[in-house]
Amino acid sequence: MLAQTKCFALIGITGEPVTVEAYVASASTFVFNIVGLPDAAVKESRDRVVAALKNSGFVMPFGHTVVNLSPADVKKEGTAFDLPIAVAIILASQQMMAKPFDDTALIGELALDGSLRAVNGALSMVISAHEQGIRKIILPRDNAKEVEVVTGMEVYPAASLYEVTQHLSGQNPIPAQAQKTYQECLNEAVFDLDLSQVRGQQLPKRALEIAAAGGHNLLLIGTPGSGKTMLARCLLGILPEMSQEEAFETTRIHSAAGVLKPGSGLLTVRPFRTPHHSASMAALIGGGANARPGEVSLAHNGVLFLDEMPEYPRSVLESLRQPLEDGVITVSRVKVHTQYLSRLMLVASMNPCPCGYFGSKTRHCRCGSHDIKRYLDRISGPLLDRIDLQVEVDVVPVEDIVQEGEQESSDAVRQRVRAARAIQQKRFERTGIRTNAQMNGKNLEDQALLTKEARSLLQNAVKKYNLSMRAYTRLIKVARTIADLQGEEKVGLPAMAEAIQYRMMDGKYWGEQHA
Repeated sequence: MLAQTKCFALIGITGEPVTVEAYVASASTFVFNIVGLPDAAVKESRDRVVAALKNSGFVMPFGHTVVNLSPADVKKEGTAFDLPIAVAIILASQQMMAKPFDDTALIGELALDGSLRAVNGALSMVISAHEQGIRKIILPRDNAKEVEVVTGMEVYPAASLYEVTQHLSGQNPIPAQAQKTYQECLNEAVFDLDLSQVRGQQLPKRALEIAAAGGHNLLLIGTPGSGKTMLARCLLGILPEMSQEEAFETTRIHSAAGVLKPGSGLLTVRPFRTPHHSASMAALIGGGANARPGEVSLAHNGVLFLDEMPEYPRSVLESLRQPLEDGVITVSRVKVHTQYLSRLMLVASMNPCPCGYFGSKTRHCRCGSHDIKRYLDRISGPLLDRIDLQVEVDVVPVEDIVQEGEQESSDAVRQRVRAARAIQQKRFERTGIRTNAQMNGKNLEDQALLTKEARSLLQNAVKKYNLSMRAYTRLIKVARTIADLQGEEKVGLPAMAEAIQYRMMDGKYWGEQHA
């Protein structure tokens, strides 16, 4: 007998429809083959399926059983095919009579006892199922919360193979999961740190606000213990909430990479990724045998924080240049070629020298000039050029730390950031651009709207500090964001002057070597 079920294969972060065909015929020997370009995990499903069938009250048919995963020329990876394979075999061997379920997809990994385990990429598969016209999906309970915001889908969370067969036969239907609105998920967002906990540091706080409003890259330079890491972590609390489209993009990447915890719901808080400085290039950019997404993709729509930036290998840092410019990373391997989104904010912190106290007002630096130069040279000029805001963070005097009085909260700053982002959303409507930092040469001059005085100041600054053309355009973008925060239509002299002030660290620490 022949039977079919529907499921999805995960290709990058996209779900591709797969038809599982099971053929069972009588024979004198036991043969069980899976064809259709299965990887090792799919081939091993034979043993999982046999055990799960027996422990769920079914039997593996004795004879010739062939399972075909169609289309046969697409590589099948992962364990999501266990459940559709098992159900297809049960139907082909006539151990169950099921109602028609052509509009239903099945995904799930089987344990040996027949229970269902979560799989990677469930959100991508459910979204793709909806795009393919499938309106019902059966999946493991631990994946159910991940897809609870996908509208127009009937989601049936199952605990075991037996539960699935009871549902399909109509004997004991599984209740459909109640789907949530995206706003309900947003209301559950929680932030650990608040800007009100940071004493002093008015200039770095202002830089954080500008970076959040325009999606700009930020470098914090300062002595140990000055609060660089805490300031960076406060950034999440002032960034605007993700749109539903952004939340889907981000969650799909995390789910496909296998870093989404079982039972987790849709990601509504922007990601904040902090890879260790020993991370390899493949870990940061993406790659490996299966071309998995790296940290730059996991930080999509969020923040990639590099603490102590010069400690990272220079080759790893240099690999960031292309994704920072393009917002997308291409990972190519012999058998896999895929693209991952990487539209992120790069936030980095660093000490000014190996001992950390060069330029400190409180402690003496122990480093020689050669040591300082070699330390700073770990960050190349082209990479530094791509960092829009460079801010010095100094130690806060103890008098300011113990001083009474409330500091401005993250919520108050977020309101201004939201207003600035709303201006940008209207400005870049139907262009695919979301923030000022993403403006390209084609629309930069038309959208920036610089006054004559601001343009003259910018030109003088470029000549005086020997800035590159990339720095020139990024100064315009930062000034445009500052003007948006002030609600000004044109970029005036004050906005441009403030933007230029955030490029002074380049000249102070690196000098002419990066001109």
